Amino acid sequence: MSAGVEIEVRDLRKAWGDSVAVDGIGFTAEAGAFTVLLGPSGCGKSTTLRMIAGLEEATSGAVLIGSQNVTRQPPNARGISMVFQSYALFPHLNVAENILFGLKVRRVPAAERAARLQRTAGLLGLDGLLDRRPSQISGGQQQRVALGRAIISEKPICLMDEPLSNLDAKLRHEMRVELKTLQQKLGITMVYVTHDQVEAIAMADRIVVMKGGQIEQSADPRTLYQRPASVFVARFIGTPPMNILELAVGPAGGMISGDPTPVLPRSVVDDRDGGFQLGIRPEDIEIGQPGGITGTVEQVEYLGADQLVDCRIADQRVLIRAANRQPVAVGQRVSLTWGRDSLHLFDKRSGARIPATDERPVQAAGRTFQTNAETGAAGP
Repeated sequence: MSAGVEIEVRDLRKAWGDSVAVDGIGFTAEAGAFTVLLGPSGCGKSTTLRMIAGLEEATSGAVLIGSQNVTRQPPNARGISMVFQSYALFPHLNVAENILFGLKVRRVPAAERAARLQRTAGLLGLDGLLDRRPSQISGGQQQRVALGRAIISEKPICLMDEPLSNLDAKLRHEMRVELKTLQQKLGITMVYVTHDQVEAIAMADRIVVMKGGQIEQSADPRTLYQRPASVFVARFIGTPPMNILELAVGPAGGMISGDPTPVLPRSVVDDRDGGFQLGIRPEDIEIGQPGGITGTVEQVEYLGADQLVDCRIADQRVLIRAANRQPVAVGQRVSLTWGRDSLHLFDKRSGARIPATDERPVQAAGRTFQTNAETGAAGP
């Protein structure tokens, strides 16, 4: 297996007339790393992957693989393999023949094909299934066969377009673990497209979050969760999504609109133009501690070990993820508290994170924002 090579995307753009799918994006997928393109349907992530693969011609910009400009080269000259959402297995061929199909087309000698098949089947746990046809194996096993067809080519780059979306929840979890383990073992560069942030966080070394054909933020999963560069990223990363509350400024400081209790000191929100939004993750809110903001429970959703508690502060909805050992009832008035370092402050007009003076730079959508180096909290 070849070691992974770096992929660099420079100012890449794809348009069909007036319709722009990808709007001048740039990022680097490091050699041997697992990079995920994440975003909602229609954000341009699959189009970006197809331009990297050479299946879609870029309108402008460049794709570099191992420092070589491959923007105008055909797919077979780029040293890549690809796995699609559809398994695309030949129903009349058995597992071994499906895996070996590409090597036979390229006229790889029989002895080398047999050796590669043995290695690949061993890696994927397909040794006992090689004589079966696709209809005789499970969905998870069919996905392994599709992976095997990519791996056996021994290319340094593997591109994947939502390969697990056809599997049930249990199989998706198992395949996430297997994929990440396999990628690390082989040392290949993997670029993976998904709309599922759980998949992205579980597997990625770096996540490129996309929206409307542009990059909102590119960072490791922990940074995206702890220091989102925009409201969009804050809401897209995390389950359940971050609470975003309207913030009013009064003599005592920043307050949740409709409630008189200050939640941010005046020094944080003073001398800033425009409106503010406050972000708090559901898992960072505690119920029942004294000295908090009063909320009214409107709904409780049982999740087994946890419960999702819908509360209302004044006229704003707040979602809390809490342990089930703390029972609450609909209509109950509760005290809600959180740590200062759990708060995130955003500009209401742009949606961008409002930086603290001691925060490290964070790249997002071609802009530089700041994030708190010590706590990850927003502030001056």
